[in-house]
Amino acid sequence: MTRYLLAFALAVSPVALAASAQAQTSLQAAQYGDRARDHAAILAMAGTFKVTFDMRETTPLVAGYTPFPAKLSGGHEVVRVLVDTPDRVVLQHLLVVADGNGKTMVIKHWRQDWAYEPTRILVYTGPGRWTQRAVPEAERRGAWAQTVWQTDDSPRYGGIGRWRYDDGATRWTSDETRRPLARRDATRGVPYDHYVGSNRHVLTPNGWVHEQDNAKIGAKDGRPVTFVHEYVVNTYVPASDFPVAAAEAYWAKTGEYWAAVRRQWDAAIDRRRGVTLGEVADTGSTTAHELMLLADDLVSGETTTAAATQEAAALIGREAR
Repeated sequence: MTRYLLAFALAVSPVALAASAQAQTSLQAAQYGDRARDHAAILAMAGTFKVTFDMRETTPLVAGYTPFPAKLSGGHEVVRVLVDTPDRVVLQHLLVVADGNGKTMVIKHWRQDWAYEPTRILVYTGPGRWTQRAVPEAERRGAWAQTVWQTDDSPRYGGIGRWRYDDGATRWTSDETRRPLARRDATRGVPYDHYVGSNRHVLTPNGWVHEQDNAKIGAKDGRPVTFVHEYVVNTYVPASDFPVAAAEAYWAKTGEYWAAVRRQWDAAIDRRRGVTLGEVADTGSTTAHELMLLADDLVSGETTTAAATQEAAALIGREAR
C-alpha cells in the first residue's frame, strides 16, 4: 500500500506544484494592482452620500466585562477631493446634519490621505504620541498608505496595505495599527485606553463601506489585556437629497483656513518626525476646540482668514511638541 501511495504522490506532484505556482502568481497579481486602477478606486469614495455608522462590541475577553449595546447612527456627508495626483489623494469629509431647530449644521469631519509607496508613515505609538515609521521597500512596493486625521486636522492613525481585485471585489485592507480611543469610548469611562485594529475599504455596487476590526486594549493587574473586540461598518450610499450646498458654502468660507492648518501640522510633524499632542475625551485633542471655533468664526464673519490662520499657527506651535 505504501508503494502505491508513493507512486501516486510522485505522479500528481508536478500537477500540484503547477497549481500551487499558478495560485501564488494569481495572488500576487491580485495584491499588486496597478497604480492607476488603485487611484481610481480611491477617487470613487468622493461624492455626496447617505452614511450609516454601525459600531458593535462583539466578543468580551475579560471575565465580568459586558459589551456596550450596539450604537447605530447616521447622517449625510460630502466627501471632497482636496488633492489629486497619481501618487497622492486627499479626501475631506464634511458631515451635514439637522440641528433639531430646522437649521442645517456642517461639521468638518475626518480626513483621509492616501500616498502610493510611501517611505514613511505616521503611526500612533502611545498616549498623545505619533511617530513617523520608516517603511521598508518590500512593504511599500505596490502599497498605499492611508493616514486618518481628526476634525481639526491633528493626526489619528495611519496604516498601509494594497488594493486587491480578486474574486470580484475591489478592496484595500490595512495592516494592524494602534489607535487612540474614539469619542464614543473616551467619554464613557471604559477600562481600555487604545485600540489595535485594521481597516478595510470596499467599493460596492451602490457606494462603498469602511469596515474596522478593533481590539480594545487596556491594563489589568499591571499587564495589557484585550477587554473586547469591536466591529464597525460605516456605509456610504450615494445621495443628493440633502443640503449639499450648505457643505459647499462652509468650504468656500473655510477652505483656505483649513489648508493653512494642514500646512502647520505637516511642518510640525516633519520637524520632529512625529508629534506629541494632548488627547481630550470629547474633542480628540487639545487643539480641536479652538481650531474648530476659528472656522465657525470665519463662517459667521467674526474673523478673517488671515487672523484665523495666525491664531491657528500660534495654537499648533504651542500645543504640538
